[in-house]
Amino acid sequence: MTSKRDIKILTELIDLEDIKVRSHRLHDGIGIILQTESKKLYSICPRCGTKSQKLHQNHRHIVKDLPFGDRPVFLEINRRQFKCEICKKPFSENLDFVRKKRTYTKRLAQKTIQEVLENDIHTVASKGIVTTEEIEGMLKDASEQLSNSKPLKLKRLGIDEIALVKGKGNYCAVLIDLDTSKLIAILSGRTQEIIKETLIGWGTEVLEQIKEVSIDLWKGYKNLVTELMPEAQVVADRFHVMVQINKELDTQRKKERRNTQELIKKAKTSKEKFKQEQILSGLNKSKYVLLKNESDLNEEQKNKLIQVKAVSNSLKLMHELKEKLRRLFNKTNDWYTAVFKLGIWLSKAKKCFPNSNNTFIRWFDEIVAYFDNRTTSGAVEGINNKLKLIKRSAYGFRNFNNFRVRCLLNWHFNY
Repeated sequence: MTSKRDIKILTELIDLEDIKVRSHRLHDGIGIILQTESKKLYSICPRCGTKSQKLHQNHRHIVKDLPFGDRPVFLEINRRQFKCEICKKPFSENLDFVRKKRTYTKRLAQKTIQEVLENDIHTVASKGIVTTEEIEGMLKDASEQLSNSKPLKLKRLGIDEIALVKGKGNYCAVLIDLDTSKLIAILSGRTQEIIKETLIGWGTEVLEQIKEVSIDLWKGYKNLVTELMPEAQVVADRFHVMVQINKELDTQRKKERRNTQELIKKAKTSKEKFKQEQILSGLNKSKYVLLKNESDLNEEQKNKLIQVKAVSNSLKLMHELKEKLRRLFNKTNDWYTAVFKLGIWLSKAKKCFPNSNNTFIRWFDEIVAYFDNRTTSGAVEGINNKLKLIKRSAYGFRNFNNFRVRCLLNWHFNY
């Protein structure tokens, strides 16, 4: 028999408001079972808000709770049914610590979700406290609140994408609050239709308050912003602009390397062959030193860069122009000066970067818009890296929706 002192201690230990322990049992191989009851003698009718003390019937069942040390704990609870004296209809009392039709307490669900976010479903389920099906139910409950929430304070939006399966062309769109560096939404695809549906779902109240939208150089994103957020400034993300430059620079590097290899094969004299082999030696393993920021190179890499420039005038010029553009982004603080400097850069880069030059002309206003507030999607890259880590550890998720929920909970779950 449980003493009054034991009941008091156990009641304090479970720490549930208006709930007290009546008795406890210890079962080998199962755990501790605590029989509980509500301290309240009444419940409030959900239909009319009237207090009722008229007990209709008892509904006893067992739910899982946080363990005591390594011992599982189960609560035998009574979700009583009262009869409303006004409505004349029965209703079940609301218990704040456990959701209806759930076999676990809210705090166990919260702790389990936290563990899942740090590991994966199978690892957490292997502890034997909750099953994989219960974990997925916990995630579903948590996602309901996420689904109904809107980014009411959103001022600067970032739109980007992440590959769900690398090399398969299977991408999903990610929407980021650039001011808080938080993931707002992750969508099953990156088409205009899918993104548009989500944006419209936020409502005009949210869309009208967005001042800037940072995007990569895809016209589809630009069209969406123009259509749904006509007052927002579209900003071409500077990092994607540099990706365009680096891509063209690397294409030229590959082209020169192939041409040099062909010349070696066609060389008629050993002198000609030796000359081309020296050029090829300079071009080999040069991708990293050409594409990385020059200021971040170590001494060995700087020497390699000197070697590359010595064997290729075109790569030398393209690399110098690339670095000038990077410094322009870093050091120019107003759009007026940026327009002037970008104009000069474009005139010099026209022959070396023909594709990028055309892109810059088409996106000139959006590129210059960066210099108003220096808005970038830099936070997106950090978030994308975290999403990739989640993707690799999320083998316990059976579908995209579960993956989406886990991603959102990483930024919005209250531990």
